[in-house]
Amino acid sequence: MARIRTRLKVLGTLLCGWLTAGCMQPAALPPPTASIPPQTMPPMVTVPRTMPASTLPRLGSNPWKPAVTPREWQYLVIHHTATGSGSVESINASHLKNKDKNGNPWLGIGYHFVIGNGDGMADGAIEPTFRWRTQIQGAHAGSSNKDYNERGIGICLVGNFEKSPPTPAQKRSIKLLVQTLKSDYRISSANVVGHKDIRASATECPGKFFPMAEIAGSDSGTILGLDADGVPLERVASNTGSSLR
Repeated sequence: MARIRTRLKVLGTLLCGWLTAGCMQPAALPPPTASIPPQTMPPMVTVPRTMPASTLPRLGSNPWKPAVTPREWQYLVIHHTATGSGSVESINASHLKNKDKNGNPWLGIGYHFVIGNGDGMADGAIEPTFRWRTQIQGAHAGSSNKDYNERGIGICLVGNFEKSPPTPAQKRSIKLLVQTLKSDYRISSANVVGHKDIRASATECPGKFFPMAEIAGSDSGTILGLDADGVPLERVASNTGSSLR
């Protein structure tokens, strides 16, 4: 029995040592502290507080090129609103109330471009409408010849040119637009017409004070480009060579 008790005591000692070995060992010493370089930040980038509203197009370029395949345009048809003020939005709201000969409502503004006079739109601002961006036919001619809607680019200037002429900014804008469209779509000066020249019923549009002959044959040689409002800039002969509207 004594021998058995001795063996059990030895076995118990060995078992206790085995169970407690993991937690009784001293913790390993941490490695020497390494030298950590300070965190480096990327250089600061200076961002302008304001960004230019638009980039001036080069002389001879077309800032109104549609993103879709253009139609085979043959005419430019010039209109006035016969009102003192207006904008793309106000004309669109008015045209949405119109109906065609079959009683169907118009899709919206019937023109492809509108040029402001400073009351509703910036003076001389050129704004293409959804009809130009999507290259669909106009709803502006009122002519028995469907080509003036199907193949005619409708351009409307805000103002009543039966009472007074377009503003100087509007004249520069219409010259630039007409010259650009004539060049890009190979439209002859003879096919730049006023609404009254093609309308089946009587109208004076675009008014007796609109310089139709001058605009139809215009050459925008002095136009530099457009400012942030879409108004053409013109080179003024001076010692500084400054560009003014």
